[in-house]
Amino acid sequence: MKNKPQYIVKSRIWIESEAGTFIGEGRINLLKNIDVTGSLSKAAQRMKMPYKKAWEMVNSMNKLYKEPLVSCSVGGIKGGGSVLTESGKRMIKLYTLLNEKNHIFLKKEMEKIEL
Repeated sequence: MKNKPQYIVKSRIWIESEAGTFIGEGRINLLKNIDVTGSLSKAAQRMKMPYKKAWEMVNSMNKLYKEPLVSCSVGGIKGGGSVLTESGKRMIKLYTLLNEKNHIFLKKEMEKIEL
């Protein structure tokens, strides 16, 4: 007799407003990479994402939230860079917590279902 397969339920969370997507897994990963690299272009490179797309995502998040999540400075003698604001860091923590709670909930619900 074959072993009974083990099932897990998976999901992805994103938060939208009437103006479009505000935060999702890809955007959170972009914020994390900006935090690590200190650069939007380096974050985009790490994610194998076109710079223009990364910039559009950051611009969108900054506009959709009550305050910027990322602060960007244009290059010059010292070079440019991007840093997460306190709101950006908080958003990563809040999204991560929401995701963890969602996974716990779904795991408990899945345990109630016989497949």
